[in-house]
Amino acid sequence: QVQLVESGGGLVQDGGSLRLSCAASRSIFSINAMGWYRQAPGKQRELVATITSGGNRNYGDSVKGRFTISRDSAKNTVYLQMNGLKPEDTAVYYCNALLATLSDKVDYWGQGTQVTVSS
Repeated sequence: QVQLVESGGGLVQDGGSLRLSCAASRSIFSINAMGWYRQAPGKQRELVATITSGGNRNYGDSVKGRFTISRDSAKNTVYLQMNGLKPEDTAVYYCNALLATLSDKVDYWGQGTQVTVSS
């Protein structure tokens, strides 16, 4: 029901910045929440940031003060601005969309984009 396409990943030096984009196939106002998660080799997938349809934001502890999630409703797009990148931020970053119904919640995922931070 929702297709998500990520872009903006790449290789960056320690202390550098990147901006990730996630384009959705429908209005983000019809999606209860969107966000970014990441997974490094040998580690569990972890929360990076989320934003609800009402504009409320939530961040993982390890990225607070460095990353910012935002949206452009006209473009059906959510962004993740990453500043002060560290080697520990190296991971595949996945866009997520949550749709709630009367009976359950359904998650949709993008294919992921690689972020590599060199030391």
